[in-house]
Amino acid sequence: MISTSRLSDLFVEVADTLVDDFDLIDFLHHVATNAAEITSSTAVGLMLDDHAGNLRFMAASSEDARLLELFQLQNSEGPCLDAHDTGEEVADIVIEESMERWPVFTPRAIELGLRSAHCFPLRLRDQVIGAMNTFRADASPMSQEERRVARALADLATIGLMQERALRRAEELTEQLQFALNSRIVIEQAKGAVARTLEIGVDDAFGVLRAYARQHRLRLTDVARNVVADRAALQALVDSAT
Repeated sequence: MISTSRLSDLFVEVADTLVDDFDLIDFLHHVATNAAEITSSTAVGLMLDDHAGNLRFMAASSEDARLLELFQLQNSEGPCLDAHDTGEEVADIVIEESMERWPVFTPRAIELGLRSAHCFPLRLRDQVIGAMNTFRADASPMSQEERRVARALADLATIGLMQERALRRAEELTEQLQFALNSRIVIEQAKGAVARTLEIGVDDAFGVLRAYARQHRLRLTDVARNVVADRAALQALVDSAT
Protein backbone atom coordinates (compact mmCIF):
# COMPACT_ATOMS: atom_id res chain seq x y z
CA MET A 1 0.00 0.00 0.00
CA ILE A 2 1.37 3.40 -0.95
CA SER A 3 1.83 5.77 1.98
CA THR A 4 -0.25 8.92 2.35
CA SER A 5 2.88 11.08 2.33
CA ARG A 6 4.20 9.47 -0.85
CA LEU A 7 0.79 9.82 -2.48
CA SER A 8 0.75 13.51 -1.63
CA ASP A 9 4.28 13.98 -2.97
CA LEU A 10 3.33 12.14 -6.15
CA PHE A 11 0.36 14.35 -6.95
CA VAL A 12 2.30 17.51 -6.09
CA GLU A 13 5.06 16.36 -8.44
CA VAL A 14 2.63 15.79 -11.30
CA ALA A 15 0.69 18.98 -10.61
CA ASP A 16 3.91 21.01 -10.66
CA THR A 17 4.33 20.15 -14.33
CA LEU A 18 1.02 21.89 -15.10
CA VAL A 19 2.30 25.35 -14.20
CA ASP A 20 4.79 27.81 -15.68
CA ASP A 21 6.32 26.47 -18.91
CA PHE A 22 3.96 23.57 -19.57
CA ASP A 23 5.75 20.73 -21.39
CA LEU A 24 3.20 18.20 -22.62
CA ILE A 25 5.61 15.30 -23.14
CA ASP A 26 7.28 15.81 -19.75
CA PHE A 27 3.88 16.00 -18.08
CA LEU A 28 2.68 12.75 -19.67
CA HIS A 29 5.94 11.00 -18.81
CA HIS A 30 5.42 11.98 -15.17
CA VAL A 31 1.89 10.61 -15.26
CA ALA A 32 3.06 7.29 -16.77
CA THR A 33 5.97 6.73 -14.37
CA ASN A 34 3.93 7.71 -11.31
CA ALA A 35 1.03 5.51 -12.39
CA ALA A 36 3.45 2.59 -12.70
CA GLU A 37 4.70 3.23 -9.16
CA ILE A 38 1.35 3.56 -7.43
CA THR A 39 -0.23 0.56 -9.16
CA SER A 40 2.87 -1.70 -8.93
CA SER A 41 2.69 -2.00 -12.71
CA THR A 42 5.52 -3.26 -14.87
CA ALA A 43 4.60 -0.94 -17.73
CA VAL A 44 2.30 2.05 -18.23
CA GLY A 45 1.61 3.80 -21.52
CA LEU A 46 -0.44 6.77 -22.66
CA MET A 47 -2.12 7.36 -26.01
CA LEU A 48 -3.92 10.49 -27.19
CA ASP A 49 -6.57 11.22 -29.76
CA ASP A 50 -5.21 13.42 -32.57
CA HIS A 51 -8.54 15.29 -33.15
CA ALA A 52 -9.21 13.10 -36.20
CA GLY A 53 -10.23 10.11 -34.10
CA ASN A 54 -6.85 8.38 -34.38
CA LEU A 55 -4.84 7.35 -31.34
CA ARG A 56 -1.17 8.33 -31.15
CA PHE A 57 1.47 7.08 -28.74
CA MET A 58 2.61 9.85 -26.39
CA ALA A 59 4.44 8.53 -23.31
CA ALA A 60 5.49 5.37 -21.51
CA SER A 61 7.09 4.35 -18.23
CA SER A 62 9.51 1.95 -19.95
CA GLU A 63 10.72 0.76 -23.34
CA ASP A 64 8.51 -2.35 -23.11
CA ALA A 65 5.50 -0.11 -22.53
CA ARG A 66 6.41 2.00 -25.55
CA LEU A 67 6.79 -1.06 -27.77
CA LEU A 68 3.48 -2.52 -26.63
CA GLU A 69 1.62 0.75 -27.20
CA LEU A 70 3.04 1.05 -30.71
CA PHE A 71 2.24 -2.61 -31.37
CA GLN A 72 -1.42 -1.99 -30.49
CA LEU A 73 -1.58 1.01 -32.82
CA GLN A 74 0.12 -0.80 -35.69
CA ASN A 75 -2.28 -3.71 -35.43
CA SER A 76 -5.43 -1.76 -34.45
CA GLU A 77 -5.97 -4.13 -31.55
CA GLY A 78 -5.59 -4.14 -27.78
CA PRO A 79 -7.09 -3.00 -24.48
CA CYS A 80 -5.99 0.62 -24.88
CA LEU A 81 -7.91 0.97 -28.12
CA ASP A 82 -10.97 -0.62 -26.52
CA ALA A 83 -10.82 1.77 -23.55
CA HIS A 84 -10.62 4.74 -25.93
CA ASP A 85 -13.35 3.49 -28.28
CA THR A 86 -15.84 2.65 -25.51
CA GLY A 87 -14.92 5.38 -23.04
CA GLU A 88 -15.01 2.74 -20.31
CA GLU A 89 -12.36 1.02 -18.22
CA VAL A 90 -11.06 -2.26 -19.56
CA ALA A 91 -10.59 -3.88 -16.17
CA ASP A 92 -8.60 -6.76 -14.70
CA ILE A 93 -7.61 -8.39 -17.98
CA VAL A 94 -5.77 -11.70 -17.67
CA ILE A 95 -3.72 -11.53 -20.83
CA GLU A 96 -3.25 -15.29 -21.29
CA GLU A 97 -7.05 -15.62 -21.41
CA SER A 98 -7.47 -12.87 -24.04
CA MET A 99 -6.33 -14.68 -27.18
CA GLU A 100 -9.81 -14.75 -28.70
CA ARG A 101 -10.40 -11.07 -27.98
CA TRP A 102 -6.97 -9.84 -29.13
CA PRO A 103 -5.27 -12.61 -31.15
CA VAL A 104 -2.37 -10.41 -32.32
CA PHE A 105 -1.79 -8.36 -29.19
CA THR A 106 -1.92 -11.23 -26.67
CA PRO A 107 1.15 -13.23 -27.83
CA ARG A 108 3.22 -10.03 -28.03
CA ALA A 109 2.28 -9.01 -24.48
CA ILE A 110 3.12 -12.48 -23.16
CA GLU A 111 6.44 -12.36 -25.02
CA LEU A 112 7.26 -9.16 -23.11
CA GLY A 113 6.53 -10.93 -19.82
CA LEU A 114 3.19 -9.24 -19.11
CA ARG A 115 0.30 -11.15 -17.60
CA SER A 116 -2.44 -8.66 -16.74
CA ALA A 117 -3.76 -5.29 -17.87
CA HIS A 118 -6.08 -2.55 -16.70
CA CYS A 119 -6.83 0.40 -18.98
CA PHE A 120 -8.43 3.76 -18.18
CA PRO A 121 -9.99 6.16 -20.69
CA LEU A 122 -8.90 9.79 -20.50
CA ARG A 123 -12.35 11.30 -20.45
CA LEU A 124 -13.95 14.62 -19.59
CA ARG A 125 -17.71 14.11 -19.43
CA ASP A 126 -18.60 12.66 -22.85
CA GLN A 127 -15.32 13.58 -24.56
CA VAL A 128 -12.69 10.83 -24.69
CA ILE A 129 -9.25 12.19 -25.58
CA GLY A 130 -7.05 9.14 -25.00
CA ALA A 131 -6.32 6.20 -22.73
CA MET A 132 -3.85 5.06 -20.09
CA ASN A 133 -2.72 1.42 -20.04
CA THR A 134 -1.27 -0.38 -17.04
CA PHE A 135 0.38 -3.81 -17.39
CA ARG A 136 1.70 -6.20 -14.76
CA ALA A 137 4.07 -9.15 -14.80
CA ASP A 138 1.59 -11.16 -12.71
CA ALA A 139 -2.11 -11.85 -13.12
CA SER A 140 -3.22 -10.20 -9.89
CA PRO A 141 -6.04 -7.62 -10.20
CA MET A 142 -5.68 -4.04 -9.04
CA SER A 143 -6.83 -3.27 -5.53
CA GLN A 144 -9.65 -0.77 -5.08
CA GLU A 145 -7.16 1.75 -3.70
CA GLU A 146 -4.80 1.34 -6.67
CA ARG A 147 -7.71 1.66 -9.07
CA ARG A 148 -9.01 4.79 -7.36
CA VAL A 149 -5.61 6.53 -7.43
CA ALA A 150 -4.95 5.45 -11.02
CA ARG A 151 -8.30 6.96 -12.03
CA ALA A 152 -7.32 10.18 -10.27
CA LEU A 153 -4.05 10.28 -12.22
CA ALA A 154 -5.93 9.63 -15.47
CA ASP A 155 -8.30 12.49 -14.58
CA LEU A 156 -5.33 14.75 -13.82
CA ALA A 157 -3.81 13.85 -17.18
CA THR A 158 -7.11 14.71 -18.87
CA ILE A 159 -7.28 18.09 -17.14
CA GLY A 160 -3.70 18.85 -18.15
CA LEU A 161 -4.33 17.90 -21.75
CA MET A 162 -7.53 19.92 -21.98
CA GLN A 163 -5.66 22.90 -20.53
CA GLU A 164 -2.88 22.52 -23.08
CA ARG A 165 -5.36 22.30 -25.95
CA ALA A 166 -7.29 25.32 -24.69
CA LEU A 167 -4.08 27.36 -24.41
CA ARG A 168 -3.02 26.30 -27.90
CA ARG A 169 -6.41 27.27 -29.34
CA ALA A 170 -6.22 30.62 -27.56
CA GLU A 171 -2.73 31.25 -28.92
CA GLU A 172 -3.86 30.28 -32.42
CA LEU A 173 -6.85 32.59 -32.15
CA THR A 174 -4.63 35.44 -30.96
CA GLU A 175 -2.26 34.86 -33.88
CA GLN A 176 -5.18 34.74 -36.32
CA LEU A 177 -6.62 37.98 -34.93
CA GLN A 178 -3.23 39.69 -35.04
CA PHE A 179 -2.71 38.53 -38.62
CA ALA A 180 -6.15 39.82 -39.58
CA LEU A 181 -5.41 43.15 -37.91
CA ASN A 182 -2.05 43.47 -39.67
CA SER A 183 -3.66 42.52 -42.98
CA ARG A 184 -6.35 45.15 -42.57
CA ILE A 185 -3.72 47.82 -41.85
CA VAL A 186 -1.65 47.01 -44.92
CA ILE A 187 -4.76 46.88 -47.12
CA GLU A 188 -5.79 50.33 -45.90
CA GLN A 189 -2.29 51.61 -46.70
CA ALA A 190 -2.44 50.07 -50.19
CA LYS A 191 -5.88 51.58 -50.82
CA GLY A 192 -4.48 54.99 -49.95
CA ALA A 193 -1.49 54.54 -52.24
CA VAL A 194 -3.65 53.42 -55.18
CA ALA A 195 -6.22 56.16 -54.56
CA ARG A 196 -3.55 58.87 -54.57
CA THR A 197 -1.81 57.52 -57.67
CA LEU A 198 -4.98 57.05 -59.71
CA GLU A 199 -6.75 60.05 -58.15
CA ILE A 200 -9.80 57.98 -57.27
CA GLY A 201 -11.76 57.27 -54.09
CA VAL A 202 -10.61 54.65 -51.60
CA ASP A 203 -13.60 52.41 -52.37
CA ASP A 204 -12.66 52.37 -56.04
CA ALA A 205 -9.02 51.80 -55.07
CA PHE A 206 -10.08 48.75 -53.08
CA GLY A 207 -11.91 47.49 -56.16
CA VAL A 208 -8.71 47.88 -58.19
CA LEU A 209 -6.74 45.89 -55.62
CA ARG A 210 -9.31 43.10 -55.55
CA ALA A 211 -9.55 42.94 -59.34
CA TYR A 212 -5.76 42.70 -59.66
CA ALA A 213 -5.57 39.98 -57.01
CA ARG A 214 -8.26 37.92 -58.73
CA GLN A 215 -6.82 38.45 -62.19
CA HIS A 216 -3.40 37.22 -61.08
CA ARG A 217 -4.73 34.62 -58.60
CA LEU A 218 -2.98 36.25 -55.68
CA ARG A 219 -4.09 36.84 -52.11
CA LEU A 220 -5.41 40.33 -51.56
CA THR A 221 -3.15 40.78 -48.54
CA ASP A 222 -0.07 39.82 -50.57
CA VAL A 223 -0.98 42.28 -53.33
CA ALA A 224 -1.50 45.04 -50.79
CA ARG A 225 1.79 44.28 -49.04
CA ASN A 226 3.68 44.39 -52.36
CA VAL A 227 2.03 47.66 -53.36
CA VAL A 228 3.01 49.29 -50.06
CA ALA A 229 6.59 47.95 -50.04
CA ASP A 230 7.53 48.13 -53.73
CA ARG A 231 6.95 51.13 -56.00
CA ALA A 232 7.33 48.89 -59.07
CA ALA A 233 4.49 46.68 -57.83
CA LEU A 234 2.31 49.75 -57.34
CA GLN A 235 3.11 50.92 -60.88
CA ALA A 236 2.31 47.49 -62.32
CA LEU A 237 -1.08 47.54 -60.59
CA VAL A 238 -1.77 51.08 -61.80
CA ASP A 239 -0.81 50.15 -65.38
CA SER A 240 -3.22 47.19 -65.30
CA ALA A 241 -6.04 49.49 -64.22
CA THR A 242 -5.55 52.12 -66.90
